[in-house]
Amino acid sequence: MHARAAFDRILRQARIPGRDGLVDIGIGAGRIAAIEANLPAEAPVTEVRGRLVLPGFVDTHIHLDKACLLGRCGHDHGNLAGAIKAVSELKRGFTVEDVYERGVRVLEKAILKGTTHMRTHVEVDPRVGLRSFEAVSELKRRFAWAIDLSICVFPQEGLTNDPGTEELLVEALKSGADLLGGCPYTDTNPKAQIDRLFDLAVRFGVDLDFHLDFDLDPSWMLMDEVCAQTQRRSYQGRVAVGHATKLSALPPEAFARAADRLAQAGVAVTGLPATDVYLMGRDATHNVPRGVALLHKLVERGVCCSIATNNVLNPFTPFGDCSLLRMANFYAHIAHVAPGDFGRCVELVTTLPARLMNLTDYGVAVGKPATFVVIDAESPAQAMAEIADVAMAFRNGEQTVSRLSAELLTPARRPAETM
Repeated sequence: MHARAAFDRILRQARIPGRDGLVDIGIGAGRIAAIEANLPAEAPVTEVRGRLVLPGFVDTHIHLDKACLLGRCGHDHGNLAGAIKAVSELKRGFTVEDVYERGVRVLEKAILKGTTHMRTHVEVDPRVGLRSFEAVSELKRRFAWAIDLSICVFPQEGLTNDPGTEELLVEALKSGADLLGGCPYTDTNPKAQIDRLFDLAVRFGVDLDFHLDFDLDPSWMLMDEVCAQTQRRSYQGRVAVGHATKLSALPPEAFARAADRLAQAGVAVTGLPATDVYLMGRDATHNVPRGVALLHKLVERGVCCSIATNNVLNPFTPFGDCSLLRMANFYAHIAHVAPGDFGRCVELVTTLPARLMNLTDYGVAVGKPATFVVIDAESPAQAMAEIADVAMAFRNGEQTVSRLSAELLTPARRPAETM
């Protein structure tokens, strides 16, 4: 039995993966204090009515600073280089207020879609200075009531070939940036950039997250260099690579070798389906490649992976509603995921990205923070397959999202018309 004062709130009749039947979730002091059927304690009650409860969605790779730019630049469905060039020209005019306002639009959408943890990449270089970093740092403070925001500063347009960028990265790290990113394929000396970024990461004791191998030519890869540096620096479990679209161009034997190398080195992979599909294969006139790494196959070989948003409404990705459940569904279509692996697709936006970000205090279990989402589904597989609605979200025991379910107004239920 639980004491009357044990809970601040009780969620009644919840469905939790791995548990038989419906259970109640007792919340106390912002944490899950009990998960049992028919909790007897008296406390404010929220009726879940058999809906699915999952830990909050985790977005490991998004760009808040350059979101919502459509309409500011011409966009003729160009390639990766064209997208980088378009944003490079725009960001010279970014202000702190502008980045903040666009970031608010994205964060509000993401929170409504059930995202509770997010890693945003923020460009730092002489063109934009620290303005975007300053704006996103304020977003991190202002939205802490609903989402845990981790800031990854990185050089989008090169490091060794862009004087002044390293000094700005150092200043951002000293000012509270959470981790360091890289983009070696835009550098005139990609391996030197990787080496220098590892030096900085070790110096500041932060994790690393690279944009890497973002094309469809598998004849050369920087992945081996990142894996080697990770092991040499004893940084296993602290390095991730995003995109890695070259993996989609490998035959099965080579793919297996690459997966085993990543697993051995402890390097994680984030797939970004919306951007990867949109930008890859632009030169193909027919039989256009999908260009998305098979993440669920990497996971089978021991690689920690995630599915993430990347860009929203900009030249890199002119789409996006910030729903990770929709992104998991999109990935399942692209990667020919069989129904037996639908649940794995949900893991790719929850528990696996939580591991990638080293979120040790995560999950729906007694003692964990009461940070989770309530979904209009009975199982993770159904939630992904149907892109089910997020009905509620909670952060440290406080409800942050409430969405009324739509109702069919059958003839018998329609309100009577007044004359």
